Amino acid sequence: MPYLFTSESVSEGHPDKVADQISDALIDNFLAFDPSSKVACETLVTTGQVVLAGEIKTDTYLDVQKITRDVIRKIGYTKSEYMFEANSCGIFSALHDQSADINQGVDRQVDSDDFDAKANAQGAGDQGMMFGYATNETDNFMPLPLDLAHAILREMSHIRNNESDLMPYLRPDAKSQVTIEYSDDHQPIRIDTIVVSTQHDDFADDETMLAKIREDIINIVIPRVKAAQKTDLHSLFTDDITYYINPTGKFVIGGPHGDTGLTGRKIIVDTYGGKGAHGGGAFSGKDPSKVDRSAAYATRHIAKNMVAAGLCDQVLVQVSYAIGVAKPCGLYVNTYGTAKVSMNDGEIAEKIGQIFDMRPYAIEQRLKLRNPIYSETAAYGHMGRKNEIVKKTFGSNGTAKEMEVELFTWEKLDFVDQIKAEFGL
Repeated sequence: MPYLFTSESVSEGHPDKVADQISDALIDNFLAFDPSSKVACETLVTTGQVVLAGEIKTDTYLDVQKITRDVIRKIGYTKSEYMFEANSCGIFSALHDQSADINQGVDRQVDSDDFDAKANAQGAGDQGMMFGYATNETDNFMPLPLDLAHAILREMSHIRNNESDLMPYLRPDAKSQVTIEYSDDHQPIRIDTIVVSTQHDDFADDETMLAKIREDIINIVIPRVKAAQKTDLHSLFTDDITYYINPTGKFVIGGPHGDTGLTGRKIIVDTYGGKGAHGGGAFSGKDPSKVDRSAAYATRHIAKNMVAAGLCDQVLVQVSYAIGVAKPCGLYVNTYGTAKVSMNDGEIAEKIGQIFDMRPYAIEQRLKLRNPIYSETAAYGHMGRKNEIVKKTFGSNGTAKEMEVELFTWEKLDFVDQIKAEFGL
């Protein structure tokens, strides 16, 4: 029997995402000037106020207020009527040194250039389990409902920042949700429901406002999202889609003034929209010694390469760690019965564990995670993004520094050939 599956996304102006972007901007600046920095930074945003808290071990100094204001300004909170504005909000910093008890298991000194010695010395920054997922239903190996939910908000953000005459009332805060009907064999049949709630300027007439926003979402945003999809997905956009556009009505009060935001509260938006599984650990605000982040990227890297190699149609990969210990406690693979080889999932997992070194230091090196690459992850998902090399400039400590870095390295298909060879594909 056909079934429905739903995923949601939030814009860069959503209060939780404001917090994520501030935390990750701080991570990037610390890593730009001291790649060995250990950082766990949480951010809270509310009406006219930002609170920074966390633990840091670093040799550099940052103007955290300037970094924070720059992020808020870039997102678009630049007007006093938003009740949260880049130049005037208060910023309280309660950042302090990292616990020596934690650091002793993560940052052991090794008098050797030997890779194995370094990899065995660096233990996991915490216990826990992390998951990666991939499916062949989209070109970027992501679940389609989440991919479309992200696409709707990215298009609205583009319009707000680059074509503001089209929808001049848009404010930074927004949410989307997409429900897709799937067939018995898990193929998308049609889009059932699209939900969009967007913050907007005040209107003199609420009914006129609601009608205008609904018209613009359906006639401007959705056709652009459809056009950006591969041709065989166009048929999913039928005239029978149920739309809920700002279903509560007026949405003028939004952002951190409308709802307090915290780092790490959108972990399902950040990953797979509810498909697969999640270990519970957030990503933003954590340096790569924290396996909540680095191992989640590594398992996505494994899953994507497995599906791209044709080993299976979809897969869930789990890894787990003990704090201070380099070797994972276990590696689990679930191909949901879609494997193309005569092996069970346990046998597949054993072979995958031989291909990918999952010690934290090895993950950092393989995916180049000690580079300042995290600000770009903090809105519109950490997975399914474009792997590219960009130039970034840092300078909050009075010294300008330009760096060329590779973004979203865990999205590279650089192990496809090796997987094919190992599994005889």
